[in-house]
Amino acid sequence: MATPNYGYEKRQKELAKKRKKEDKLKAKADRKVGGPGEGDASSDEPGTGNLPPAAPPQR
Repeated sequence: MATPNYGYEKRQKELAKKRKKEDKLKAKADRKVGGPGEGDASSDEPGTGNLPPAAPPQR
């Protein structure tokens, strides 16, 4: 009988964890930029897409 390959199982688990973390970060970045459902990016004025408001100048 073959022995279980714990190294392979651990690596697959780590890869899944990494993938999930990357997906979560990507979703968070999309929300920060103004992801789906926020505002209308298809306006007629150029440069008025889903950009965050400009920050006031620091003194």
